[in-house]
Amino acid sequence: MPTLNWIGKQAVEKHHLEIPYRLLEYDDSLSAGDKESGNLLIQGDNLHALKALLPYYAGKVKCIYIDPPYNTGKEGWKYNDNVNAPEIKAWLNKTVGNEEEDFTRHDKWLCMMYPRLNILYKFLKRDGIIFISIDDNELDSLKFLLDEIFGEKNRLGILVWDLGTGTAAGNFTRSHEYILAYARNKFSLKNFKYIGNDDLISERAVKKISKGNPASRITFPPGIEFEGTTAIFTGEIGRSEKIRIVDGSFIFENGKLKSTVTLEAGWAMRNQILSWLEGKQTYDSKGQLVKKFFFNRNGVLQYEKVRGFVNPKTILKIASTRKGSATVESILGKKAFDFPKPVELIKYLIGLVTEEDSIILDSFSGSGTTGHSVLELNKEDGGNRKFILVELEEDIAKNVTAERIKRVINGYEVKKQNGTVEKVEGLGGGFRYCKLGEPLFDQFGNVREGVTFKQLAYHIFFSETGVPLKENAKLNTPLIGKYKGAAYYLLFNGILGDKSVNGGNVLTSKVLNSLPKHKGDKIIFGMASRLSIARLKQHNIVFKQIPVEIKTS
Repeated sequence: MPTLNWIGKQAVEKHHLEIPYRLLEYDDSLSAGDKESGNLLIQGDNLHALKALLPYYAGKVKCIYIDPPYNTGKEGWKYNDNVNAPEIKAWLNKTVGNEEEDFTRHDKWLCMMYPRLNILYKFLKRDGIIFISIDDNELDSLKFLLDEIFGEKNRLGILVWDLGTGTAAGNFTRSHEYILAYARNKFSLKNFKYIGNDDLISERAVKKISKGNPASRITFPPGIEFEGTTAIFTGEIGRSEKIRIVDGSFIFENGKLKSTVTLEAGWAMRNQILSWLEGKQTYDSKGQLVKKFFFNRNGVLQYEKVRGFVNPKTILKIASTRKGSATVESILGKKAFDFPKPVELIKYLIGLVTEEDSIILDSFSGSGTTGHSVLELNKEDGGNRKFILVELEEDIAKNVTAERIKRVINGYEVKKQNGTVEKVEGLGGGFRYCKLGEPLFDQFGNVREGVTFKQLAYHIFFSETGVPLKENAKLNTPLIGKYKGAAYYLLFNGILGDKSVNGGNVLTSKVLNSLPKHKGDKIIFGMASRLSIARLKQHNIVFKQIPVEIKTS
């Protein structure tokens, strides 16, 4: 598979591993609604925010949507990653110029995106999907990056979004953008869910008789629905897909089959018909729920099913950039953000791939359209999806992203051109506003003062196993979790009730006897161990000293 090379690639290939794990600081004054909803809005550099979130959400996110800088040469984005390489140091905190003035702007964009995509990959569930909006400026580069990180085999497709309007771009009027779709593991995906109002579809339940589809007989009881009102059928029905009356009368009155009748035909789904006649919940071969079988006006058996799945078209004619701008302006009462994506578009993408309890991540959240879309979906289907939003600019995070989501949750008023005021009902829900705090470890490699037992436990378990602790982990004993037969213990911050300095943080015989029992291997983290090597081996213990044996990247 071909790969892409650029100035600075070697320097950033492992850059996401060099980023320190940082703490998140909650700011309840900027939070809204139900703060325990599980929704997060984080203000800060998304690379650092993602690293801080990794111990909690790795492998748990079903859908990622991001709308990164398009690198058109007209944006004011800056390269902020302090990578220890001379060619990159020269770019730091400088606004990326246009094509004529800045011959390295594509290299900068690639250096910015590469570590972020690397870390985003780690968040996705095995059947998770990432959607990325982009235009022609970096389409090819982005495709190469995603092929390298996610694997070309996991590319689902490139969607074309019809903007509904156009802008001059060279010799043509540009009226579209792209959305690249990749899976964590394409072969673990289920079918895309159907989203729409026409969710019931009807199909014939009879096929032409052949060697592969031989004729067979089914007896139908009275009461089965008829598309008409009254009718009498005799002999054979149909031309190529024939139905023959074998026994009984094929008569309908008042829209129902009058009496029992046995019919012979090349049934398209014989097993499902028999299952439905027995009163069982029935699904077609695609797993879509069959609501009922009925006879159409010509006496042919049909079935009605819930349209559960769909193969989406690659050209999306859903809302427009103008609609996105109008939505934000109506909520905030002013123009506050350039070119926000419309809720309808993001809601469509999220709805295709998520379940009602999925986690959705957007690390370039901008005006907060992704959060708004999640809240709307939850309102529509009663779901409990959760969003995680990250926004770099403090002013935008506070006054646009947070304020928009807050108003959408609580309800807001829209002033019409004629002077009237329309009240828009709130969607409910809530979110917690966070800022990036200090790194988990100080400059000397020690656990930073103020770090809680829970924070260190999440970090240690993830860094040792590569998977996060369960969301409902109690963490009220030194046993923080088990993985592949081994138990992980943490002696820290007086977890055993001893609040003296280093109380209970040293592994002694007394402490060992007080630990929750586990028959297999035990990995114990503590400040020191007073047990002999032989004693540790006897109890299948691997002792790891805090802080020197805690992985920090």
